[in-house]
Amino acid sequence: MNIKSLLLGSAAALAVVSGAQAADAIVAAEPEPVEYVRVCDAYGTGYFYIPGTETCLKINGYIRFQVDVGDQPLNGSLSNDSDWDARTRGQVQFTAKSDTEYGPLTGVIVMQFNADNASNQSAKLDSAYLDIAGFRAGLFYSWWDDGLSGETDDIGSPVTLHNSIRYQYETDAFYAGISVDELEDGFYKTDEDPNNVGVAVGLGGKAGAFSYQITAGYDVDNEEGAVRAMGTVDIGPGTLGLAAVYATGPSSYYTKAEWAIAAEYAIKATDKLKITPGVQYYSNYYVAGDDFSDDDAWKVGLTVDYQIVDNFYAKASVQYLDPENDDDSTAGYFRLQRSF
Repeated sequence: MNIKSLLLGSAAALAVVSGAQAADAIVAAEPEPVEYVRVCDAYGTGYFYIPGTETCLKINGYIRFQVDVGDQPLNGSLSNDSDWDARTRGQVQFTAKSDTEYGPLTGVIVMQFNADNASNQSAKLDSAYLDIAGFRAGLFYSWWDDGLSGETDDIGSPVTLHNSIRYQYETDAFYAGISVDELEDGFYKTDEDPNNVGVAVGLGGKAGAFSYQITAGYDVDNEEGAVRAMGTVDIGPGTLGLAAVYATGPSSYYTKAEWAIAAEYAIKATDKLKITPGVQYYSNYYVAGDDFSDDDAWKVGLTVDYQIVDNFYAKASVQYLDPENDDDSTAGYFRLQRSF
């Protein structure tokens, strides 16, 4: 019995030792390395490398709440007799950049979402274009979208977002370019189809406290053109802005008047508060049939911008329009916007 017990005990001990050695031989798999997002500082702040690539991506945008006041304010509903309307907008922009032998290759996509209420909402592609070596092609805003800093001036095209191709040469203090624009949803005369084409040129720059911009466009199908000049200069506690525009006739580049002049003075009252009064005069105001009318008009207004905190500001604007042979009107809005 002693010998049998000894043999059984020895076998059990060997089994335990063998099991322990087998357990020690198991090696856990090493976790795969995680590729963390890297900051890309080659193109300014906010860019990061898309993991696994050398392409830099930036995501930015804004959230806006706005209340419009006036006669059927800006919601486009002729059946709405309310004198105010609240709207909300969310916009996000994706900008991708990478180095090539021709310079940075840029791609931009801007998505915009608008809500007048819970059921009346819209989503649209606000811009989408590629850019390399000064050439740009896609859906983007023209130079005619630019204006003075306040809300009184009315010196832009009725539609400024086009499918276009353009070339622009630029330095830190100067730019000049030419574009070919599809004017499909712009102005067209009664004997023309809504599929126009236009050619626009733009140049501008800065010289110390002075900045300037000259923009011109020729609507090929309507056979009409327009030219605009703008300039700003720092004077005293603010910036004086002046602009003038002339059109040979109504076209997709300008339809408000045969000619107009605008002025404003943007007063920087404090680091956070800017107050901008403005005025504009129209000669042969608006379109009657296929040509400008013989009426004139005046417009005066005031815009107030206040930065509440970084990336969050409030804006209020009120504008008064007095056409020669039509009812005068007052309209405005209050806006809160958070940028990121």
